[in-house]
Amino acid sequence: MYESKKVIKKQVLPLLPLRGLTVFPYMILHFDVGRVKSIKALEDAMINNQLIFLVTQKEAKNDAPSEEDVYNVGTISKVKQLLKLPGDTIRVLVEGVSRAEISEFTQTEPFFAAEVVEQIYSDGENSVEIEALKRRVLAAFEDYVGLSNKISPETVLSITTIEDAGQLSDMVASNIFLKVEQKQEILNEFNPKIRLEKILEILLKEMEILEIEKNINTKVRKQIDKMQKEYYLREQLKAIQSELGDKEGVTGEVEEYKEKLKKAEFPEEVEKKVLKELDRLIKMQSGSAEGSVIRTYLDWIFDLPWNKETEEIIDLKKAEAILDEDHYGLEKVKERIVEYLAVRKLKNNLKGPILCLVGPPGVGKTSIAKSIARALNRNYVRMSLGGVKDESEIRGHRRTYVGAMPGRIIASLKQAGTKNPLLLLDEIDKMSSDFRGDPASAMLEVLDGEQNFTFRDHYMELPFDLSNVMFLTTANSLDTIPRPLLDRMEVIHISSYTEEEKVNIALKYLIPKQIEAHGLAKKSIEIDEKTARDVINYYTREAGVRNLEREFATLCRKAAKAIVSSKSKTIKITSDKLEKYLGAKRFRYDKANEKDEIGIATGLAWTPVGGETLTIEVSLMDGNGKLELTGQLGDVMKESARAAMSFIRSRADQLHIDKNFHNKYDIHIHVPEGAIPKDGPSAGITLATAMISALTGLPVKKNVAMTGEITLRGRVLPIGGLKEKVLAAHRAGINTIIVPMDNKKDIDDIPENVRKKIKFVIASDMDTVINTALAKINFKRIKSKVSDKLTDELIAKEQTAASLDKGISIEQ
Repeated sequence: MYESKKVIKKQVLPLLPLRGLTVFPYMILHFDVGRVKSIKALEDAMINNQLIFLVTQKEAKNDAPSEEDVYNVGTISKVKQLLKLPGDTIRVLVEGVSRAEISEFTQTEPFFAAEVVEQIYSDGENSVEIEALKRRVLAAFEDYVGLSNKISPETVLSITTIEDAGQLSDMVASNIFLKVEQKQEILNEFNPKIRLEKILEILLKEMEILEIEKNINTKVRKQIDKMQKEYYLREQLKAIQSELGDKEGVTGEVEEYKEKLKKAEFPEEVEKKVLKELDRLIKMQSGSAEGSVIRTYLDWIFDLPWNKETEEIIDLKKAEAILDEDHYGLEKVKERIVEYLAVRKLKNNLKGPILCLVGPPGVGKTSIAKSIARALNRNYVRMSLGGVKDESEIRGHRRTYVGAMPGRIIASLKQAGTKNPLLLLDEIDKMSSDFRGDPASAMLEVLDGEQNFTFRDHYMELPFDLSNVMFLTTANSLDTIPRPLLDRMEVIHISSYTEEEKVNIALKYLIPKQIEAHGLAKKSIEIDEKTARDVINYYTREAGVRNLEREFATLCRKAAKAIVSSKSKTIKITSDKLEKYLGAKRFRYDKANEKDEIGIATGLAWTPVGGETLTIEVSLMDGNGKLELTGQLGDVMKESARAAMSFIRSRADQLHIDKNFHNKYDIHIHVPEGAIPKDGPSAGITLATAMISALTGLPVKKNVAMTGEITLRGRVLPIGGLKEKVLAAHRAGINTIIVPMDNKKDIDDIPENVRKKIKFVIASDMDTVINTALAKINFKRIKSKVSDKLTDELIAKEQTAASLDKGISIEQ
């Protein structure tokens, strides 16, 4: 046994930590040194006896190891050669001498040095057992070399001639491919016998792994041989088919594509691309996945309408007749289409317009597209953009991806079958973006008439001319459309339908459509204009006519049930019967005040479903100037109330109001229907008028409504939605409306039948508003009800107001 252990010597040597490398005795190797400490340790070794202690780091990533970061056992090595490399790096050639263990570190700066203990074992009694182990290890090592094919025969030969057990174990360990931890485990063992046993165990495990790898490689090689055999047979089959004139298989398929190509008359670039893909296809195996991808790509090319187009109708009267037949109103859209046709008649190469129809839901934006396509004799295709987040939805996926497809633009053109269809991009304001890209950015090229004549889809990789396509986009709001995209479109605003328009649409389109849809004869149900108007006013509240159509569908179903059950031939639905068929009235509309009242003024508001009248009430109470605002008002409306308050305080003398009213009274402003949020600046002049009425005691005329923003100087600024607001006032029975000066141009948009019944007062400042809105005072009536003192005060107010320089006149 190896029991006699002899300490050769203790010696202090410079220490060099190694990263990811283990050095065994008798091993010769070279490595590069770049760390400052390691270079200084090498320099010290060269000055003395060229001996250095090489030890492996526990963590290779550690660039500045300490004493605890290296293993205890390493190898005393002799430095054979140093070679300086560029970049302050030294290449070292070393030879392992013997293993040793660190006794203690003697220094850490400027380099590591340690006292190491070198040990050696001499042969003992059981040399026969050692010999057996040596032979077993050598046999296993030779088998290992045969399986790995990574060790040269010369190395194997040199190892087989080694007699010493310790040297044999170290040489075998240094030539097998092990992890650093496994090599260190062998290096830690000083006893040669135990070392040989560990190496034998590792060799047996490695051979088992190599056997499995060999079996896997054999299977793979067989599979490759089988594929090569199949390829060879297919090539023979092609040759046989060619001799027999058989057009089946890939060759026949390619010939079929080439015949199609001759008839197609593609652009030159497309033709070159097709021929290139056909060359690739003919070299493919018939069952290969890549061949299937090429066939799909070629099918897309042949299916696209590169040169197919429909002939447009240039007859303006016929086009107008078709548009009027399908839709009531929408005059701006119809006018723009007729203008396009007129210019197209004069100039044949006009590019298709890119229009964006913006308006509330249900006003006919999507349905008008079909009518435009019919009027122009273009094929119609709709592409919904609602919820689209991926840029590849527009441009397609590149063919490198599995299951790649063209984008929606190319797919829509394939569906249309012509290169000049009307392409409706519905809900363009509903697009969004995420990590996969921004589809709105991809739409920039599509909707740019200067770029889209060479639109390239990622999948097709060929230019397609979109300049002849007529793009029609729809949106409910412009706020969510990016500015660069909006700049490429011609925006046409479509406002909500008026009551008169809804009545016409109901009688001409919706009711006949629902009668036909429910299988009724035209004479089997009667709905007159008054009934239709009541359905509009009391059962729907919307900008468009979708819910209105549903209500008429309900009436038709009720009528159908009555006809089938009672065998009546005709059902007449009148206003009196609406509650029977549709239930209780769901909505109501405010009516004008019945009398002139102090502190109550009528304003006008815009909502997405039309205009509304807005009653503003002001009440004065003794207090200290607190301004109370109720009715779920927004911040802008609250600020308008404060601005009106400041205007009144600045004009207190001219209005004959106590200058200190804001210290004597609390003012409470309330806007009824408190559950409904209200906001916006257009109620400014209404708030001011109601407060002036409450403070002066002068009533506001019952038949006057107003809208406009107020400034601190009393100027009246413009507002939006005038058409809807005027229609709401007309519905409420109001015949005088105060409108900002800058909105005078918008009065022309109001239907003529409404415009004739309303007196419009154009106001540039609050003087005109007060002069129009505040009512006359009947002093005889006041004398009969109040004291002479109060009447005298009112007369004084009247006379003072009449003498104002600004022209505020209150007639006596």
